[in-house]
Amino acid sequence: MTSLHADRVVRRLGDQVVVDGVTLTLHLGETVGLLGPNGSGKSTLLRLLAGVLAPTAGVVSLDGRPLTEVGRRATARRIATVNQHADTQTELTVRDVVALGRIPHRRAWTPATATDAQAVTEALARTGLTDRADQFWHTLSGGERQRTQIARALAQQPRELLLDEPTNHLDIQHQLDLLELVASLPVTTVLALHDLNLAAMYCDRLLVLREGRAVTEGTPAEVLTSALVEQVYGVRAEVTHDPGHPVIRFLRPSTRDGSPLERSVKNDASTAP
Repeated sequence: MTSLHADRVVRRLGDQVVVDGVTLTLHLGETVGLLGPNGSGKSTLLRLLAGVLAPTAGVVSLDGRPLTEVGRRATARRIATVNQHADTQTELTVRDVVALGRIPHRRAWTPATATDAQAVTEALARTGLTDRADQFWHTLSGGERQRTQIARALAQQPRELLLDEPTNHLDIQHQLDLLELVASLPVTTVLALHDLNLAAMYCDRLLVLREGRAVTEGTPAEVLTSALVEQVYGVRAEVTHDPGHPVIRFLRPSTRDGSPLERSVKNDASTAP
């Protein structure tokens, strides 16, 4: 069953086309990865899916209805977003931040209800933050802040979750922990990622963007090929297949004698030499 659908959406910024005729259909419960180099349109597409931006052309629909008809409050109750950078100078506790997810469910200036409190408590527990609930946001580590933002999104009780590069600036352990958490959630998820190996491990389906256009779409095994990596990222790579998902090994530029040096470290394609 389809939940969120983008039909040939275009987004212009002045004379620049940031997203150019992209179509994406999300099915209930799946995890879809958005791949592509910096400037390929991933973040903008996520904002179009969330209804934060309006498409210049095309339409985004939720359960078959254009987001313009669904309305901003109803959309916010269904679709939660986690952005790359979330910061605040206000001395909020973790519980305060998570409670922001309940705003779409309340009228302005009305106090929190027992239902709101329960949703916050459950979101804290789901993300392993119960013991951090009264800690101030600014004292958290990067991984804890990301988990807090996901808890805020979960308190919103969405059916669709959109994450923009959620593993940025996290060490490997926290990247894996975060994506394990995301994969365990009973929601339809779209996440923009740079790390191709993480995308292969955790996504059911991938959409690859380049210069605002969709290059290809399919399962990780179908999409992640040596030819695709070189075409989109300008990087040579070998792709092998572990049980369940492909593994990308990036190749360094040729040495003086012409023989390639294999870069066996799994790394972000955007930072490969």
